[in-house]
Amino acid sequence: MKQLSEQKRDFGSGSVAQAILRLAIPMTLAQLINVLYNVVDRIYIGHIPHTSTEALTGIGLALPIITIITAFANLYGMGGAPLFSIARGQEEPQKAERIMGNSFFLLLMTGMVLALICYVFRRPLLYLFGASDVTYSYAEAYISIYLLGTLFVMVSLGMNNFINAQGFGVTGMLTVSIGAVLNLILDPIFIFGLNMGVRGAATATILSQFVSAVWVFRFLTGKKAIIVLTKQSLRLEKGLVKDIVGLGMSGFVMSITNGSVQIMCNATLQRYGGDLYVGIMTVINSVREIITMPVTGLSNGAQPVMSFNYGARKYDRVKKAISFTSISSIIFTLIIWAILFFFPHFFIQIFNSDPALLEKGVPALHIYFFGIFMMALQFAGQSTFVALGYSRHAVFFSLFRKVVIVIPLTLWLPTVAGLGTTGVFLAEPVSNFIGGVACFATMIVTVWMRLGKKQEEKREIR
Repeated sequence: MKQLSEQKRDFGSGSVAQAILRLAIPMTLAQLINVLYNVVDRIYIGHIPHTSTEALTGIGLALPIITIITAFANLYGMGGAPLFSIARGQEEPQKAERIMGNSFFLLLMTGMVLALICYVFRRPLLYLFGASDVTYSYAEAYISIYLLGTLFVMVSLGMNNFINAQGFGVTGMLTVSIGAVLNLILDPIFIFGLNMGVRGAATATILSQFVSAVWVFRFLTGKKAIIVLTKQSLRLEKGLVKDIVGLGMSGFVMSITNGSVQIMCNATLQRYGGDLYVGIMTVINSVREIITMPVTGLSNGAQPVMSFNYGARKYDRVKKAISFTSISSIIFTLIIWAILFFFPHFFIQIFNSDPALLEKGVPALHIYFFGIFMMALQFAGQSTFVALGYSRHAVFFSLFRKVVIVIPLTLWLPTVAGLGTTGVFLAEPVSNFIGGVACFATMIVTVWMRLGKKQEEKREIR
């Protein structure tokens, strides 16, 4: 029975597009549900009577810390999963098991250290991120409780990659579904019913993440998993740790730089526009999380398929996976751009109905998401680099778009021709155009063409 299960999850045969979609659809739904963990908090908090805008801004200030935690989950989860898939494609199950075990151990150790450091330094960190005396109390109340669940977040996010990498896309979706539904139920009870406000939102979130973490652990140690997490596999191996960190560095850098951009944006907006504009950026970041989910799900769903076929030396299937992912991502983001342009009020009002925030938020949203389809090129290029083990390329382009382009522009553009807050929002579309083209073009030259040569060499050997 288990052998039949493995055959059904063999990415080396059948339609490449169908193989990707079998993973991408449930993974996209999982992304949607995962976003609900934090987005639902912001929706409820953004509608608290009398203090909604201040409380929403406070949660927005805590986002960089949450992003940092997510970055480390990506470092070991997204770093280990492609290596795990390549080992499966090369028919080395014991190596795959050791990769998964090492990733799990790294997640646990890093999670404990992160929680302690962030809690001890939470006050200076939050003020650095753009807090004011008005919004600090809300941010501190939320993050102090959230940090108690750091280990749960690390395990549920990081190890769920290994469920998806084995072809159990629906199970991976259930990982976050269970916790997110619980969060959806608990949020109004804690926030409004028990009158806990932002503390209630954080409490509901960590309880929900705990349930998700338990689900992941039980599956990976149970009978249904093709490759099981064992105690023996938790022994760290220097070579594997180096490979996991090297490949995961792309996702890590992307998350860390996202957090750095959030910090720079909030601090610059606080300087030029005050708490209102920090609140607008919180809403925009929330909208971004929602609309980029399908592209993220598609690129994440394609990675195991690319990795498996690359390990199995089926290079033509790898190229088909790259083409399908790229074209689909571009089409989707073009549609999303049109929807955002014509219906901006709808997206903003999901989180807050303050007339002042709506007035300033609509033009800011139009600027920020201009030409968002170019972002799809970055996603397609990055996912290909990660899937095939091109860790240096993946890391470089993560740094290039955010550190080299976005952060300097965020600091410089507000000083140009009196742009002020407009300059902060303008930095994102500029980076999408430059970074997206550079990343995708490099992927074509360094990966696509090499795959073609390898395919020709394979035919000649035959």
